[in-house]
Amino acid sequence: MRISAIKSFDLTLDHVASDKSISHRFAIFSMLSKNQSKASNYLLAQDTINTLEIIKKLGAKVELKDDFVSIEAPEKILSPNEVLDCGNSGTAMRLMLGFLSSVEGFFVLSGDKYLNNRPMKRVSKPLSDIGAKIYGRDLANLAPLCIEGNKNLKAFSYESKISSAQVKTALILAGLRANSKSFFKEPSLSRNHSENMLLAMDAPISVSSDSLSIEINPLKKPLKALDISIPNDPSSVFYFVLAAIILPNSSICVKNVLLNKTRIEAYKVLERMGANIEYKFYKNDFESVGEIRAKSSKLKAIELSENISWLIDEAPALAIAFCVADGISVLRNAKELRVKESDRIKAMVENLLKCGIEAKELEDGFEIRGSKPKFASINSYADHRIAMSFAILGLLCGMQIDDSQCINTSFPNFKDILKKIGAVLGN
Repeated sequence: MRISAIKSFDLTLDHVASDKSISHRFAIFSMLSKNQSKASNYLLAQDTINTLEIIKKLGAKVELKDDFVSIEAPEKILSPNEVLDCGNSGTAMRLMLGFLSSVEGFFVLSGDKYLNNRPMKRVSKPLSDIGAKIYGRDLANLAPLCIEGNKNLKAFSYESKISSAQVKTALILAGLRANSKSFFKEPSLSRNHSENMLLAMDAPISVSSDSLSIEINPLKKPLKALDISIPNDPSSVFYFVLAAIILPNSSICVKNVLLNKTRIEAYKVLERMGANIEYKFYKNDFESVGEIRAKSSKLKAIELSENISWLIDEAPALAIAFCVADGISVLRNAKELRVKESDRIKAMVENLLKCGIEAKELEDGFEIRGSKPKFASINSYADHRIAMSFAILGLLCGMQIDDSQCINTSFPNFKDILKKIGAVLGN
């Protein structure tokens, strides 16, 4: 994809992209209810469609019309005679590991060549320790992964060394079918959509006052079905808020955005850098939802090392903010970026250097000196967040992005919104 620079834009958006984290969880958690679960505004991207296909192979009845989906879980989960394809989604694979570990049957999880090289031991190891039978390459660290369901998982008291919503959710799903009460603790709060959604379904879990510890009791009955409308994904909205901030004489308003505090940390970082951003809250059911407004702002450099798990997905886009800020910005404690869809530290630094930006890799992050970017041909490494981040920078200076098709894994209408703000796209 080739993108040409634009001068400015002023735009209001009702729909950007439905939240991916909630869409995945809605599909998987629906398997814990015997009644029909319903969601409007389900994300119609490759990764989340794959998750629906997986639960269909497990026996669920799934009806999808436009972006409305209804799911009826089977009386008994099937052991399919084919591979369960997670595509490019680490969320789907790690959550399914937790869910299927306690289900009677034999299951094979696989994905594309990039997902099958991402580490899974952070989930497979604690699950194996409580009796799950998981097999795969590199001692069940790399997919394809085979799961022989064990209905007799042991209760656990697990203290995670990392703050990861995927690890947390996998252990909660396993704990719901363990033989007695289990406990999970993490060093700092990761995304808490799983706890919020499961509590709304009347799951037998409780969260400590500091939100870091979770008590998980075994299921005694199916959970209450969900009936929800999925808000816009703040990680997707972030690209266009960033565009309004870095382009002169520009502004944007995006409605119906998920405003969970663990999901808007990157916006708070932009505010600390000098960005003009406002929030308006509409409602607070099991999640806070509202609108975000932003306009052109002069940014100053920042050093980041805290609450990194709350902004890990937006880190590549934040690097774009760093490269137009006044001074040297530093991101640390973000080693997790090395094991995403690509090594995002390496990918961002390598491509920013091509754009004439002074950037340096750190073991756990990067250092970037703000200056005027120039046109370049960059390698996305088939990573949707790398591709989208450099598309936003391209609005300033033009950009050629190799392998932009990866954007469809999470944000299929990204290019359409680029066109709405006046971008000219070519091959």
